[in-house]
Amino acid sequence: MGLGTTMNPQPLTVIETGDAPTKAMAMASIARRQRLQDMVFHRLTQSLSLLVLAALLGIIVSLFIYAWPSFHKFGIQFGWRVEWDIVNEEFGAAIAIVGTLVSAGIALLIAVPLAFGIALFLTETCPVWLRRPLGTAVELLAAVPSIIYGMFGLFVFAPLFADYFQMPMQKLLGTMPLIGFLFGGSTNGFGILAAGIVLAFMVLPFIAAVMRDVFEIVPPILRESAYGLGCTTWEVVRRVVLPYTQKGVVGGIMLGLGRALGETMAVTFVIGNANRMPTSLFSPGTSIASTLANEFGEAADFHLSTLFALGFLLFVITFVVLSAAKLMMMRAEKAKGL
Repeated sequence: MGLGTTMNPQPLTVIETGDAPTKAMAMASIARRQRLQDMVFHRLTQSLSLLVLAALLGIIVSLFIYAWPSFHKFGIQFGWRVEWDIVNEEFGAAIAIVGTLVSAGIALLIAVPLAFGIALFLTETCPVWLRRPLGTAVELLAAVPSIIYGMFGLFVFAPLFADYFQMPMQKLLGTMPLIGFLFGGSTNGFGILAAGIVLAFMVLPFIAAVMRDVFEIVPPILRESAYGLGCTTWEVVRRVVLPYTQKGVVGGIMLGLGRALGETMAVTFVIGNANRMPTSLFSPGTSIASTLANEFGEAADFHLSTLFALGFLLFVITFVVLSAAKLMMMRAEKAKGL
């Protein structure tokens, strides 16, 4: 028994030492396979990202190539020319640019405060039983096609807007100095202001949904600490929630602005589609997107090249706006020392 006891551990030692190289080889094989998987995954995601960039560059180059005859003829003056004469081939983008920027600006002025209030209510003061159905209802508005908003604006909103807003406001403020000119023009329910209000309906759910989501990611301990110090709900939002979610809020606003700048059908229905510079909020006008929608099907030769130039300018405007927002965020972070 003593001899057996001293000899039993020896085979176990031989097996353990003999298995060590095998285990090392297996681990090395697993490591190589994992590195290969990581490399394939990295290259795949990188290719998808580069594909998006290539598509973006392709769109820019294609627009510029087709728009080159217009840029070559009018030069940089194309951006502030107001002529739009299809017969004599004299074109300018100023009217469409002004209509696009003014209608989108009106939409943001209306939609951002409403979206902020909706997001604040859903995340801070809304009862739990109402939070989910109300939030779902807001998100469903984003799923409504733009053509439906346009039909609503044409057949429902425009008559009501003319009877209950344009006419009373023109009678009340139309003769006042300094601001009376803003309420001049025909009161038929169409125009720059009507387009901006319809656009506000469209971009509201996008901005509200993004704001609500970013408000919800604020750590509860920050809110509870602020409430524990005696802060009111508004102070918590202004001093805790908004600084913590600044990037997300600006991102949501920029998402809505991008939608407003490029919206086509809803604006086409209610903006009036007049190629003249608007002189009041009630004046009919046009936008880059509505001009493309109205004239692209019948355009040819140089007229078609001009429409491509308008599309290129819309892309440039969107890029400049988004870049300005990004620069503003970078400066804000630098000021905070982040």
